[in-house]
Amino acid sequence: MMQSPLPVRDGVNATRLRLPDEGPWDTAMDYMMHRWGHIDPQGIEDRFDAGEIVGEGGAPLDRATKLDDHTFIWYYRTLPPETRIPVDISILYQDEHLLVVDKPHFLPTTPGGTYIQESALVRLRNQLNLPDLIPMHRLDRMTAGVLLLSTNPETRGKYQVLFEKRQVQKEYECVSAAEPAAGYPAVDFPVVVRNRMTKSRSYLLAEVIDGEPNAETRIERLETFDGGTPADAPGAGAGLAAGLTPAAAGSEKPRRLARYRLEPHSGKTHQLRVHMASLGLGIVNDAFYPDLLDKAPDDYTKPLQLLARGIRLVDPISKQPVEYRSNLELSEALQTPR
Repeated sequence: MMQSPLPVRDGVNATRLRLPDEGPWDTAMDYMMHRWGHIDPQGIEDRFDAGEIVGEGGAPLDRATKLDDHTFIWYYRTLPPETRIPVDISILYQDEHLLVVDKPHFLPTTPGGTYIQESALVRLRNQLNLPDLIPMHRLDRMTAGVLLLSTNPETRGKYQVLFEKRQVQKEYECVSAAEPAAGYPAVDFPVVVRNRMTKSRSYLLAEVIDGEPNAETRIERLETFDGGTPADAPGAGAGLAAGLTPAAAGSEKPRRLARYRLEPHSGKTHQLRVHMASLGLGIVNDAFYPDLLDKAPDDYTKPLQLLARGIRLVDPISKQPVEYRSNLELSEALQTPR
């Protein structure tokens, strides 16, 4: 990947823009006006005048810089204010090569969309003064648990190879209904779920399609216990999302829940959530699977009951096997009697 001539600022990388090879624009500024002039034309002019937009090698551009003088240009986005997500990141391990943290629910791993400063990566870069910090893998925003990040660009590739070659073993835990929803067959645990999954950029959800399996998860039931009554259950439709029948979701009987260990042997988007839902055991507080619920503001008291419990690998620097374990617990498993 091409190196940015601008350093990380406030924990955020400069934005890179590719200029078109040709078009009705004479200058780089003409093109930026075409893209974003309807939002802040004066701001674009001011940035060019101040030399805040640069090309290859860090050369500052001005209003007259020709379109074909540069292929890529870089600049810092103006970031809107963000409301702090009321969660904290715990550091599990740190050395000169690696940082291991417990990512909380609701905090995205990397910047994107409306979350820039409020992402684990940007928070940690600023908190620890580590501008070169890069995550080795990702956790969904709604998933908590162990996250590995590289602190050293010189050794980063050694860890990346392990993830690319699937030489890292991941273990998750979730809380779901103890028995499958009506219409689903009973499950003899442990079970291995295999299917073919896909997710398009334009579609919110991952889905199972016909074809050679590309996603595999081993699922083991660890324990069962009584949860709260459906009145205590999270959000509209949460009883069904937890794998309950409509009748049970409308009753006052305690929900029978279970804690499961999940061991993915592939890394497809939303794989664990889809695989649990495919058994009629949708994870508690999952607003996507098995049914997509209406979007609502985050309820920090009702996180998705999915946790990245641990990661095992042979460290490429020390050559020793290591394991990192989360100190977090799933709230549904903590609050309910066994």
